[in-house]
Amino acid sequence: MTQAPAATATGRRRHDREIVSLAVPAFGALVAEPLFVLVDSAVVGHLGTRQLAGLGISAALLTTAVSVFVFLAYATTAAVARRVGAGDMTAAIRQGMDGIWLALLLGTAVAATALPTAPWLVSLLGASDTASPYAVTYLRISVLGIPAMLVVLAATGVLRGLQDTRTPLYVAIAGFSANALLSVGLVYGAGLGIAGSAWGTVIAQCAMATVYLIVVVRGARRHGASLRPDSAGIRACAQAGAPLLVRTLSLRAVLIIATFVAAGLGDTEVAAHQILLSLWSLLAFALDAIAIAGQSIIGRYLGAGDVEGAQAVCRRMVQWGIAAGVILGALVIAARPLFVPLFTGDPTVRTALVPALLVIALSQPISGVVFVLDGVLMGAGDGPYLAWAMLLTLGVFAPAALLVPSVGGGLTALWCAMTLMMLVRMLTLQLRAQSGRWLVTGATR
Repeated sequence: MTQAPAATATGRRRHDREIVSLAVPAFGALVAEPLFVLVDSAVVGHLGTRQLAGLGISAALLTTAVSVFVFLAYATTAAVARRVGAGDMTAAIRQGMDGIWLALLLGTAVAATALPTAPWLVSLLGASDTASPYAVTYLRISVLGIPAMLVVLAATGVLRGLQDTRTPLYVAIAGFSANALLSVGLVYGAGLGIAGSAWGTVIAQCAMATVYLIVVVRGARRHGASLRPDSAGIRACAQAGAPLLVRTLSLRAVLIIATFVAAGLGDTEVAAHQILLSLWSLLAFALDAIAIAGQSIIGRYLGAGDVEGAQAVCRRMVQWGIAAGVILGALVIAARPLFVPLFTGDPTVRTALVPALLVIALSQPISGVVFVLDGVLMGAGDGPYLAWAMLLTLGVFAPAALLVPSVGGGLTALWCAMTLMMLVRMLTLQLRAQSGRWLVTGATR
């Protein structure tokens, strides 16, 4: 009678150590990635408004292009972790190499398409005549780094699957530092202007990809895994990633619809919405770190055939997600007087901002559950369900959001619709988690 609680407490402590050891470095790497754009914005901003506007257009296109292919990291993490759990390191590395080859193929295709169509893409986003030349220059140079960016995504997935989130953290920090130094040196020292900023980012991204490839290649040689492209393996990676691509596109559609609705409410509302969306994304990085730990740990447990272990760590991570959501929500409310003035001095924007900000704060525990279970099901390779669940969520959110202007709702009503979206996601993910259908064991799903 007295031993069961002790065993349970021991198990919780073991899971806690696993979660922390993976989630903390993952959070550092996640936060470091957006700093690339931030550094470029700071450097280019001193060149002039037209250059900064051009960067804004190009950065939006590049961010969208890369985020669409984030499945390269997610799918690879789950597949590699399963093989690690099954004790087959050779197959794990081989699976990772297939993901990297797929990233190279997709990156090359995207770059080859974007280079000649850069002027059209820039005009599609409504760039002004004065900003357009700078946007085209930055985009045409930056797309040369897309293959490296996608390799970084896939290789990050490999290392996460191998239960290593520290190496991605170190590489992200080094890449950010190199990008900052190169941007300043090339923009001002070499006098290349906005082109120098783009080249600095490309060089940093290629260097990061090179470091990742060295690490993965060393692992492949150590475990006797082939480095050659395997068409069957690459196709399998693409098939595993396709449902996650649908999920990601559906989520992007939610964000686009929200911005569209906010723009229709007026300049004040769309300005406040942009601040809210930036904050919401920052909070998501913190919660996503736990989800990344979930992908790695769940994949390993299921690969080892440990269903009870997978269920136990899932329950513990949900508790972590709720706790993290409560803490983040409380921090948002407590720090509101400090950070709101940093974003805007316009009292009308602040008036529109504050009520919606409270909605975001109160919804963070829901977001915590959503991110954790999303990571758990990704780690289980349950991509098809995630795709259908996100399509259902989009189907609920779209009419609710589009009705906001017609019923006289403002920005707060729009963010209530965003909370409804997260609530639907939580319900669909909880139903799947409780069903146990995701608990498929073995080296492959």
